[in-house]
Amino acid sequence: MKTQNPAVAAAATPVRNTRSLAREYFELTKPRVVSLIMFTAVVGMFLSTPSGLPLVPFLLGSLGIALAAASAAAINHILDLRFDVGMMRTSRRPLPTGILTTREAFMFALILGVASMVVLALWVNVLTALLTFTSLIGYSVIYTVYLKHATPQNIVIGGAAGAAPPVLGWAAITGHVAPDALLLFLIIFLWTPPHFWALALYREKEYAKVGIPMLPVTHGRRFTLLQILLYTILLTAVTIMPFATHMSGWLYLMGALILDAGFLYYAVRLYRHYSDALARKTFRFSINYLALLFALLLIDHYSSYIHQALQSALY
Repeated sequence: MKTQNPAVAAAATPVRNTRSLAREYFELTKPRVVSLIMFTAVVGMFLSTPSGLPLVPFLLGSLGIALAAASAAAINHILDLRFDVGMMRTSRRPLPTGILTTREAFMFALILGVASMVVLALWVNVLTALLTFTSLIGYSVIYTVYLKHATPQNIVIGGAAGAAPPVLGWAAITGHVAPDALLLFLIIFLWTPPHFWALALYREKEYAKVGIPMLPVTHGRRFTLLQILLYTILLTAVTIMPFATHMSGWLYLMGALILDAGFLYYAVRLYRHYSDALARKTFRFSINYLALLFALLLIDHYSSYIHQALQSALY
């Protein structure tokens, strides 16, 4: 009987120490995704009021929403484990590598989720807690368990959960949901399909391998490219609405039009001359696009307030 080389056996065994465990638990939260989620939530908070924010709702609202987003991400890791193992993009996640067990991930997600609800319900407001819980369930269960595997429109329908953070932030500060908050929701809702389908295009074979019916798998590349272009055109129209409704001013409008032109440039190029490299660039641009768009909303909001304050002081 052959004995396994100790060096090989050691290399095959996941390393578990305090530093590696902390890093893997952190990865369970999908930090890059959650950071963008939290940025849009915080912008929603700032836009909900003409000037300064109440400190306690701001801090505890941010904490509660972040904990819920991290919990949803961890649950997503657990429920997608059997698919993550077979995809290059996800095979190095904490659960496929075996560094963390599903039990450990579940307990981690449960603690984060419960902590989120306690913080939001007791120290922010019940509406924010309910909306956050609905968003958590919508992403981690309804989308991950059912929609993702039931329809090629999965990312469109499931995008509602991902578009919720600005609404959650708005509710955390005001205790209600205003039409402007729903406009922020609509922007992210329409941004999600072209953003994610760009990734799905260059990961098409991986999704096909594990049986996930992403649009490029079920309807082909050309149809997906057309949908990306159409959604990007629709997104461009909707991003003008904050200016049209007087939610934002000229500073936002000019910046938004430049960003929209960039997104349309990528969408048209993809449609006319597809390549995996271009799809990757489009995916990366879409992330920067959303972050910059919300940054413009925030900057414009406070520039208008400062301008009004100066006018009042002078006249």
